[in-house]
Amino acid sequence: MKKRILYKNFIIVFIVDVLLLFLALYLSHLIRFDFDIPRPQIRLFIRTLPYILLAKLIILYFFDLYTGMWRYTSVTDLLNIVKASTFASLVIICTILFTKTRFTGFSRSVFFIDWCLTVLFISGFRLSLRLYFEHFEEKKGIINTIRHIKHLIFNMDKKAEKYLIIIGAGDCGEKIFRAIKNKPDTGYCVVGFLDDMPVKVGKKIHGITVLGATDFLPEVARKTRIDEAIIAIPSASTSEMRKIVDLCKKSGVSYKTVPSYSELINGDVSINSIRDVAYRDLLGREVIKLDQEKIGEYLRGKKILVTGAGGSIGSELCRQICRYNPKSILLYEISETPLYEIELELREKFESIEIIPLLGDITNKQHLDDTFSFFKPQTVFHAAAYKQVPVLELQPGKAILNNILGTSNLAKVSQKYDVKRFVFVSTDKAVRPTNVMGASKRVSEMLIQGKNAKKEFNTRFMIVRFGNVVGSVGSVVPRFKKQIESGGPVTVTHPEMTRFFMTIPEASQLILQAGSLGNGDGGEIFLLDMGTPVKIDEMARDLIRLSGFEPDVDIKIEYIGLRPGEKLYEELITEGENIVPTSHEKIMVLKGSACDIVQLNGCIEELATLAAAYESDKIKAKLKEIVPEYTPYRSG
Repeated sequence: MKKRILYKNFIIVFIVDVLLLFLALYLSHLIRFDFDIPRPQIRLFIRTLPYILLAKLIILYFFDLYTGMWRYTSVTDLLNIVKASTFASLVIICTILFTKTRFTGFSRSVFFIDWCLTVLFISGFRLSLRLYFEHFEEKKGIINTIRHIKHLIFNMDKKAEKYLIIIGAGDCGEKIFRAIKNKPDTGYCVVGFLDDMPVKVGKKIHGITVLGATDFLPEVARKTRIDEAIIAIPSASTSEMRKIVDLCKKSGVSYKTVPSYSELINGDVSINSIRDVAYRDLLGREVIKLDQEKIGEYLRGKKILVTGAGGSIGSELCRQICRYNPKSILLYEISETPLYEIELELREKFESIEIIPLLGDITNKQHLDDTFSFFKPQTVFHAAAYKQVPVLELQPGKAILNNILGTSNLAKVSQKYDVKRFVFVSTDKAVRPTNVMGASKRVSEMLIQGKNAKKEFNTRFMIVRFGNVVGSVGSVVPRFKKQIESGGPVTVTHPEMTRFFMTIPEASQLILQAGSLGNGDGGEIFLLDMGTPVKIDEMARDLIRLSGFEPDVDIKIEYIGLRPGEKLYEELITEGENIVPTSHEKIMVLKGSACDIVQLNGCIEELATLAAAYESDKIKAKLKEIVPEYTPYRSG
């Protein structure tokens, strides 16, 4: 049915093009001869018409003017029309020139006029198709169509539900305005733009004026009926974002934002991408410049496996990986519901990629072996782990079984089935750990480095270490939001506690980039640039303000003390590790000393025995033996 519609559309456009080409040639003769064509010219016109039309249609076809989607006609299509018309005119002129006639009886100016009219008619027809699809296709009935035309021409729509100002008169702001203009049923009426670039003030974008700088917002709000502001600056810094949010609050204007480009899977900005301002927007992280070619080299057309595929980092890794068009992606996840959700999402967004959901546990050696034997993945991203510090302090055996033994199982099966790259996702809590979770991740790092030291296998192991991610499951931001929604209090462990933060998309993109940087030896620990550490107390206050309240006035903040295994400050480098820059400004590599893998394996076997016997104190003592910088938490 779909093919029949496409064929029908092609026939209609083809017939219209034939008529337009005929009209262009005929009008060019009329114009040339002052609307009184001599009889010899009429006979010459009739005799050459079929050949000229045939030549033009063939050339238009070879310039891809019948393969595009006319509802999306763009500048590229218009340039192709100019190229095709020029080439067709040259072919026709050369053919006439090198025949016996040598332009005898032909008027040279006819061909120039014909070229102009051909470009005008064909491009005008394509643009009219786009205008139809954008503005009238979904309008039912002649009355609605007339009303819509009136809105477009006279901008007389009095039924706007919200009067809107767009902050940011760049590419993003223009796209947002165009999306609103093309869909008047959104209820938005844009009254103007604001931008801090003086050169833009007073200029117009699609007929709407850039009224002034962002500081002008309160005055604009007083003079106009602004209901809402959209912050269309995806690269805004922390200070810029905070300033704009404060201005919106002072002006009594509600506000929303466009996500950073790292959050947009396909890079497209649309009405659907607009959302409320979140804490991650106040982090002001810079736009990451990725080496797309390097990442594509090891992902494109390959079989990729991601453990913990339903988690915060794992699911975003899957989304980002699919942008590079792998042959297939294996979603390895222990929990059924998040696995189902990420599978559905990826199937909807990436129809050409084979999505394979696998309900599995990395502690199950046999299932891992069966999976790798059947699917033979070429790259593994290991993001599965138990991460909640207080929970693992009470049950350290679970950290040993999942974080250490699970990683060991995965590394062994990857070597066995000749996986090319193994990227292990670690944490800053592995640096001078004060909790079981951090110590277990440090042992896993040592294990990965030791695996890489064995040269009899082809698998290249690498580690990516970074801090907290905003909005991840179990992180502090969702907990603060729930406490604010319930009216408080918001509980903060300590007024001086600081953490490194980055957004989930940013962390995932840098993990993919780090995976492309490993050299022939492997074994590197890649350290992501986490920027400036953030005070948790300040984060709580920012979230309260974003929710429309004042901290310690509307919502109280209570300090409850450090939880088991927590420390005030996190670190990213441990003693004996040297920082070496990489080709990417946001990624550094740490060169640490290799461990004795035989001795480490023996210690891990002892840990496994202790974990099976639930010997918590002995587990911590053994971890201390393996990781001397580990300081176990002692209650009381």
